[in-house]
Amino acid sequence: MLPNLETNDILRLKKPHPCGGYLWRVTRLGADIGLECVDCGRRIMLTRRELKNRVKKNLGKSENEQTLKR
Repeated sequence: MLPNLETNDILRLKKPHPCGGYLWRVTRLGADIGLECVDCGRRIMLTRRELKNRVKKNLGKSENEQTLKR
């Protein structure tokens, strides 16, 4: 699943962030993956191995941010 990963992709993780959001935007690619919470804007870094275990679904590019915040 991770080979298709690109910046600005929206990922749904298995467990929610403390703010209640499940959706994360990819901000950085490399040995570590940078993610930003769509709801609160918090940024984290995960290794590729950690992200592979936590990702539930790749929702693709974030075209319209308003449709993501429901």
